[in-house]
Amino acid sequence: MAERWLRNVRLECVRGDITNQADIDAIVNAANAELRTGGGVAGAIHRAAGPALEQECRPLAPIRPGQAVVTGAHRLPNRAVIHCLGPVYGRDEPAEELLAACYQQALELAHRHGLRSVAFPAISTGAFGYPVEEATRVALNAIAGALPQAPAVTHVRFVLFGAPDLAVYERELESLEGTEPGD
Repeated sequence: MAERWLRNVRLECVRGDITNQADIDAIVNAANAELRTGGGVAGAIHRAAGPALEQECRPLAPIRPGQAVVTGAHRLPNRAVIHCLGPVYGRDEPAEELLAACYQQALELAHRHGLRSVAFPAISTGAFGYPVEEATRVALNAIAGALPQAPAVTHVRFVLFGAPDLAVYERELESLEGTEPGD
């Protein structure tokens, strides 16, 4: 696990299951446009949350790349799920701006809903084909830039499924200009 403080916000990277983050207010779903169950992160979240999540999502769909919406968490141990549609690499352009918008909008929604902690997966890096190294830099820079507009958020966790992705996130987090709590 790597940890860094930025503007009095704890940023950390862990290897684990995004649906098992009981100490986090909101988890982020790497959603599809229809906000339905699917493979990967979306499938895991929908299975853990139960069918009521998909029912709540129906009137919110479809969403566009870069867009985020919030729902209840249902059977998950969190207060909310923030659903983000990341860009398909090589198809949805400008990919970097759309991916950054996912993270920025997720933090904005968390702030607006009084959610102090948010756990993110590696959005767009699975079936959507975004290279992990590039996606990690976009994610960390977007979050660093969005934190001043989301003062309610005090804890951001990146939950990575595999060890190779975790290593990339840990390396990038270590290179991020940070501070100690209270600085």
